[in-house]
Amino acid sequence: MDILKVFLFVAILSSCAKLDYLYEQGIGQLALMNRAKENSEVIRNVRIPRYEREKIKKIEKLKKYFYHYWDKKETAIYSKTSMLKQKAVTYLVIASPYDEIKADKTCFPLMGCFPYLGFFNIDSAKKFELSKDEAGLVTWVRPVYAYSTLGYFTDNILSSFFHYNDYELAELIFHELFHTIFFVKNEVDLNENLANYFSKEMLADYFKSTHQEEYLAVNLKEDQEDKELSLLVVDLVNDLDTRYKKEKPKNKNEAIAILDNFLEKKFKVEILKKCETLNIGPKNCQLLDKSWNNARFAAFLTYEKSSDDIEKLRKKVAPDLKNYFQYIEKKYSEYKNQNSGIDFSTFLLE
Repeated sequence: MDILKVFLFVAILSSCAKLDYLYEQGIGQLALMNRAKENSEVIRNVRIPRYEREKIKKIEKLKKYFYHYWDKKETAIYSKTSMLKQKAVTYLVIASPYDEIKADKTCFPLMGCFPYLGFFNIDSAKKFELSKDEAGLVTWVRPVYAYSTLGYFTDNILSSFFHYNDYELAELIFHELFHTIFFVKNEVDLNENLANYFSKEMLADYFKSTHQEEYLAVNLKEDQEDKELSLLVVDLVNDLDTRYKKEKPKNKNEAIAILDNFLEKKFKVEILKKCETLNIGPKNCQLLDKSWNNARFAAFLTYEKSSDDIEKLRKKVAPDLKNYFQYIEKKYSEYKNQNSGIDFSTFLLE
């Protein structure tokens, strides 16, 4: 395998263009791939817990269902399994200005710009986080249990996938596989929102096909609650961003004071009220337990801000999910054949 290709890919995941970081991430990606074993070999290995071997079998079924559902040719993705030495596969670092809710992007030649950077090594992630802190930005680090190499390599099943229950696992696999059938270069937000939307919409058909309607109903109820809370968070984040623009903090301390006031007097109050409306007790109102800052809000927006627009477009053009996907594919073909000077997200949604 061409090591230069690895280094090009891991630029997405690394802290900066320094060779030592690129080298570290390249070694991490290579180690991940070299550790992979054929699924059949892992499933036969009685030393591996039965629970984990059953998860691999389930992922194989989910993969078959996905490609059959979309009438696409199966790829080699998830034909091997890598057993990790840690719970998470990578650690993402998201940075944002102290006076604005906006992910600080890093751009790479040929690959475009990314609103977060990932590290296989937690210490490296913390070191990069510190460099961003020292540059005056606000940061957030989170563990990642799955990611896509976006076609640069054949992705493997990771033992970190076993962290998810059956419903979460189905959504995860459908999400990651969606990137294999549709991906727009340099539009991370749109790619993630489309993968989120289509993976969630597929769940109903999948669990009905496996005669798990009751299990589906419980999870769909939780999904609806999460959706309502997420929409509220988006509105609240926009309110915080407006406050920053209006009050114009001169330094990080002034911005922190604005954030703290917002969290105590607005965010927590509104989230708690919404949880009560949804009959979710304070102890189970999980958004209240999280430590929020600009970077975490920016990461949240990356995955949530366009989902409502995607759903509205579907209602307008094609209620059937498969027809809707065909519509998006057609629009993307039209987009690539014209020079409008706008991104595909704007072209599609407006």
